[in-house]
Amino acid sequence: MDSIRLPTNIAEVVLAATDASSIVDTMEIQSLWSGYGSIFRVELSGDTTERRPRSVIVKWVAPPTAKSANHPRGWNTNVSHQRKLHSYQVESNWYRDWSSRFDETIRVPRAHAIRSTDDQHIFVLEDLDASGFDQRRGRLDLDSISLGLAWLARFHANFLGDVPTGLWPTGTYWHLATRQEELTAMEPGPLQKAAAAIDRKLNECRYQTVVHGDAKVANFCFRKDRSALAAVDFQYVGGGCGMKDVAYFLSSCVDESECERNESIYLDMYFKALRDALYFRLPTAEIDEVESEWRQLYPFAWADFTRFLLGWCPEHQKLNRYSETMTAQVLTQLSR
Repeated sequence: MDSIRLPTNIAEVVLAATDASSIVDTMEIQSLWSGYGSIFRVELSGDTTERRPRSVIVKWVAPPTAKSANHPRGWNTNVSHQRKLHSYQVESNWYRDWSSRFDETIRVPRAHAIRSTDDQHIFVLEDLDASGFDQRRGRLDLDSISLGLAWLARFHANFLGDVPTGLWPTGTYWHLATRQEELTAMEPGPLQKAAAAIDRKLNECRYQTVVHGDAKVANFCFRKDRSALAAVDFQYVGGGCGMKDVAYFLSSCVDESECERNESIYLDMYFKALRDALYFRLPTAEIDEVESEWRQLYPFAWADFTRFLLGWCPEHQKLNRYSETMTAQVLTQLSR
């Protein structure tokens, strides 16, 4: 990758936020979805402390117009554009108002600075690679899956019952209220007809929390020794049932046969971690109620995501035997 020069206004924000004496080097890590900006790693000079890091990650959101956006699957509509714009405002709110509400067992990047002007946003964030979370993974073994599920469980336990002020009222990037275009694009059938009932079942469950909303494996950074992980990308964080994160996480890191074979193992891992995290917050009887309700909603979370995929990209690889089984189970239950 070639070095680039940060725009002056961004460089000034970085230097002010980190007390660095100068910027040594800047490399683009990746562009944001649909051309809405870029993510950079910025090397700094100066004394190294927690406030004066040797490097930071800069997420610069500079959206195109709705007409010039380059969506990989052609969803270049004003609805899509406005959803993305709001998602970055939510992420700003998350780092400013929410990301300090937990301890180091729920690891996320530290925010050095957040600046928003009009539709542009500048995030100056901790470089997780420099903090030891420098491993990215695709398919996961059982130990790594356990780490991801435990992170989600602690996250959900921490925010159980909280009102998602400033976040999405309903988290996840695929939730039905913001995906009516995809619903219309679905082939007519039982799942399309049941979409509202499935959404309602998840949204009206007794025990609500804050969900990550995009908890795919690509948004987790691992330590080399696999002792811990950290999560990034909080554009779609908001209220909801924790099972939505669990189903989506599993869909991103194991195949259909592993889901079928190990479903009970994965769920037991998650609920063991959830119970541990809730031990000092709720009486045992109420923890039992949380687990009972959420276990029943696990297939609904799969069916909800399947509904989105069938409208957005009906040939997607995550539409497989396991997702079909979960969806059929839900449709049968609703038909009763």
